Amino acid sequence: MRNYKSIKAFQLADDFAVEIYKVTQQFPKEELYGLTSQLRRAVVSVPTNIAEGASRQHQKDYLQFLYVARASLAETEYLLHLANKLGYLRDELFGRIEEQKQEVAKTLFGLIEAVKREL
Repeated sequence: MRNYKSIKAFQLADDFAVEIYKVTQQFPKEELYGLTSQLRRAVVSVPTNIAEGASRQHQKDYLQFLYVARASLAETEYLLHLANKLGYLRDELFGRIEEQKQEVAKTLFGLIEAVKREL
């Protein structure tokens, strides 16, 4: 079993999830069970799937969980875009979050490619 805590993509995704939790505390209260909840579930799914995949015995299973993490990151990206359009995220904050998301994406995609090569 791989130690998911030592995987760079997990570490970055975990930090990103914490950041999104902090940011969404400022969202309107009427969004608590809407956009806030959806965004938090999507962003938490990224490191969760990396961790779960790392516990799988076969590379093919691991890869499948990494694909789910990638899809959750895409969902997170859209929800952040929507939050920005609705005025819940200032442009400056949105830009900073977008940079952090890009770093997570690059690292996750690199991990996916590395696992694919091992197959």
